[in-house]
Amino acid sequence: MKPLQLYNTLTRTKESFTPIFKDRVGLYTCGPTVYNFAHIGNLRTYIFEDILKRVLSYNGFTVRHVMNITDVGHLTGDRDMGEDKMESGARREGLSAWEIAEFYTQAFRSDMARLNILEPDIWCKATDTIEDQIALVRTLEEKGYTYRTSDGIYFDTSRFADYDKLSRQNREALQEGARVEKNLQKRNPTDFALWKFSPQGVQRQMEWESPWGVGFPGWHIECSAMSMKYLQDQLDIHCGGTDHIDVHHTNEIAQSEAATGKRFFNFWMHGEFLNIAGGKKMAKSDDNFLTLENAFIKQGIDPLAYRYAAFLSHYRKPMEYSDESMTAATNGLRHLRNQVRRLAEGGPVALAPDHEFKMRFLEETNDDLNMPRAMAVVQELIRADLPDGVKLATVMEFDRSVLGLELDRPVAEENLPDAIRAMGQQRLEARADKDWAKSDRLRDELQALGYTVQDDKDGMKIFKE
Repeated sequence: MKPLQLYNTLTRTKESFTPIFKDRVGLYTCGPTVYNFAHIGNLRTYIFEDILKRVLSYNGFTVRHVMNITDVGHLTGDRDMGEDKMESGARREGLSAWEIAEFYTQAFRSDMARLNILEPDIWCKATDTIEDQIALVRTLEEKGYTYRTSDGIYFDTSRFADYDKLSRQNREALQEGARVEKNLQKRNPTDFALWKFSPQGVQRQMEWESPWGVGFPGWHIECSAMSMKYLQDQLDIHCGGTDHIDVHHTNEIAQSEAATGKRFFNFWMHGEFLNIAGGKKMAKSDDNFLTLENAFIKQGIDPLAYRYAAFLSHYRKPMEYSDESMTAATNGLRHLRNQVRRLAEGGPVALAPDHEFKMRFLEETNDDLNMPRAMAVVQELIRADLPDGVKLATVMEFDRSVLGLELDRPVAEENLPDAIRAMGQQRLEARADKDWAKSDRLRDELQALGYTVQDDKDGMKIFKE
C-alpha cells in the first residue's frame, strides 16, 4: 500500500508522512474567532481537517487533536490595528464579550455536529491560557526579540532570519503589504504585537495584569502557547486556511522558533477558499456571508450535502458555491444513500469489506486526501460485480471511517422541509386511524411535489430520488 502523502506548505511538496513519535500524531487546527457565526467558507476548512484526522486514524495512527477558541485578541486588522473583534461583537449585540464568546462557541460546535465533524480531543480558549501566553512573551523578551511601543510589546521580525520561510514572500514584499495598516512606532512593518495595552481611559471587558501593564494578548501568541502546552514535543501537523499563511502562521513560526530554538511543526497544511459563483471569496465583511443555518437548515437541505459537495473538489483547490452546485450535491448524496439502501435490501451485510477496494480507497485518500478520486472509487465499488452484502460492508466501512456522510441514515430522517414533514405526520396519523382515503390523498400530494413515499415493515419513508 502507498504510504500516506501530504502536501506540506512549508516545503511546497507532497511528502511521505512520518510522525515524530511512532504511531502517534499531534494535530493542531486553528479554531474560530467566536464573535459571529462561522460561514460555510470557514466550515470548508474544518471539513478538510476532519478528513485529515479520519485518514490518519484509518492508517492506524492515534491522533491527539487540539483546537483553540479565539475569544480575545483578534483585531479587525491582521497587522495589529483596529478594534478587538470580541469587543466589537459585544457592542453590536448588546451583550458582554464573555456572553458573545459562549454563544458563538456553542453555535460553532453545533455546526460541527451537523457536518459530522469529529470534535477535537482538547478544546482550549485563549482566555483560559493567559498565563501561558504571558510566560512565552517573557521568554521572547529575555532572548531579545521584543521591544515596547506606546500600544504594546512587539516581536522584532528583523531578528528572525527565516521569517518568510512559510510564505515564500521576500521581506520587501511582506513589508510593502504590511504598510496597508501603518503603525509608525514599529521598527519593521512586519513586526507584530505579542501583548497589547488597554487604551488609556477605556475600560475593556477582557483585560489582564501583566509584567508590562494591563492589557490583552495578541492574536498570534495564543496558538503558539496552546499548541506547545497541549502537544508539547508532538508537533506533527498544523492546519488552517490559506489566508493564515502570510501573517498568522508566519508569525506563529517566528515567535515559537525564536523562543524554543526548535522547529515548530513538521507539516503545515492549508485549505483553499470557497468562492461564490463568479469567483469572489466568501467573507464576513461582504454581503455573501452564508451560514449553515441560512444556506441549508432553513432551506430544508441536509447539511451533510455540503460535506458531500466539499469532497468533489480537492482541499487545495478553490471550491465554488452556487445554488446549482448545492442542488447537484443534495441530489448526489440522496442518490448515494438510495444506492446504499438498495444494497441493504439485497441481503445481509458481509463480515468483512472487500480488500481490493479498501486498498484502492486508501490509495486515493493517502494521496494528499484526494477525495474526488476516493468518491469515484465508491461509485466503482457500488457498480462492481460483488455480492451486495460485501459492497455494503465495504462502503459502510469507508463511511464510518472517513466519509462521515451517514450513508445508512433512513431516508425518512433526511432534513425534509417542515411542510413536507407535516404532511408525512398527517399521513402517519391517517394510517393509524385506518383512514386509507386520506392516506392515499396525502401520498399523491407528496408525489406531486416530487417526493417518493415508501411504506415497508420499518414504517413510512419519504425521499427524493
